[in-house]
Amino acid sequence: MLRVRDPFHRSQLAIAALFCSLGFQYATWASRIPAIKEDLDLSAAEVGVLLMAAGIGAAVSFPLVAVLMRRLGSQRLALLSALCLALLLLALAGAPNYPVALLVMCLDGVLVGCLNVAMNAQGAELEKRYERNAMARLHATFSGGSLLAALLASGMNAVTSAVAAHFGAAALFLLVLVVCARTGLLTDRPADADADAETVGEESGAAAGAVAVKKKSKWTVPSRVTLWMCVAMAFGTVTEGAMNDWSALYLEDVAEASAELAPLGIAVVSGMMVVARLFADGWRSRWGDGRVVLSGSVLAGAGLALALLSGGLVPALLGFACVGLGIAAVTPCVYVAAAGQGSDSLTLVAAMGTTGLLAGPPLIGFIAHASSLVWGLAAVAASALVVSACSTRIRWPATTG
Repeated sequence: MLRVRDPFHRSQLAIAALFCSLGFQYATWASRIPAIKEDLDLSAAEVGVLLMAAGIGAAVSFPLVAVLMRRLGSQRLALLSALCLALLLLALAGAPNYPVALLVMCLDGVLVGCLNVAMNAQGAELEKRYERNAMARLHATFSGGSLLAALLASGMNAVTSAVAAHFGAAALFLLVLVVCARTGLLTDRPADADADAETVGEESGAAAGAVAVKKKSKWTVPSRVTLWMCVAMAFGTVTEGAMNDWSALYLEDVAEASAELAPLGIAVVSGMMVVARLFADGWRSRWGDGRVVLSGSVLAGAGLALALLSGGLVPALLGFACVGLGIAAVTPCVYVAAAGQGSDSLTLVAAMGTTGLLAGPPLIGFIAHASSLVWGLAAVAASALVVSACSTRIRWPATTG
């Protein structure tokens, strides 16, 4: 990291290490759910609750993350949460029983919420400081981290079935990423420090101190723009998460694809998202964040809707490709816009994104159970179109190079 002379690229690589670590950590424990189920002798329902515990921890972490962002700043919070997530893998591997595993997964969700906000705040600050788009590529490294974790899981399974050995190797890799990120992250002060300093400069004595403390501890009601961002983020992550969970089942049960072809649904969505995120920063520079989100969400919703109306394997894969291509830039762009409204807005929007990922797949399952999976995925298409409607009400940042 120290050999990179250009300050923009040095910071970009450091922040990318954080995104990679989050994707890697998540995919690592997710890949060993069957082994954890066997080790702890869990039922299918208990596994579902275990998975939900992480989502609940992330969803309710908003108040804590808001406080920590103001107290520590994004740089220190990112490093601390990334370090703790690495150690938490070891705790999960050594969990002696189900209640302890639930506690570990809930803490994992809280730490994911911390790192998610802090690393996106770093990415937004990188764009602002150097006036260059970078957020979409940073989000692409999250997917790259997940891919690395999948490869490591496959390799470790070929050598040993021990979860502790696998998680130990993964934790070591995560610690390396933390070390790589440490020297290149952007320095910052806790949120609202600038506003407090200005207030103290204008006031004097005890009155200035009272005003500063009041402003520092006060949590403001979210603005209308922030609420639109929350809705866009929630429905955007519903679209993204539901496609990962239900695309394979749709191909097998509705499109009548073979068991070998059914996983192509996830591969197409994920692959198109990675490719789109690698190019999306250029699209943002050329057309602006608002147009990218609007056109992308319309492409995702309309493409999936047409695929559902057409039926069949090929239309389904084309529709899934439209979803991956169109929805890929939504979360990076919304995170940048939310960061421009302040750390509280960014934290709330990130919490809504986690909520969408948590509530989306089960909601689609309820719809599919009540009617059919076609109607369930139709709700996914509608979610993408909701994002397009919200995009017209969001105050997007100015186009940068």
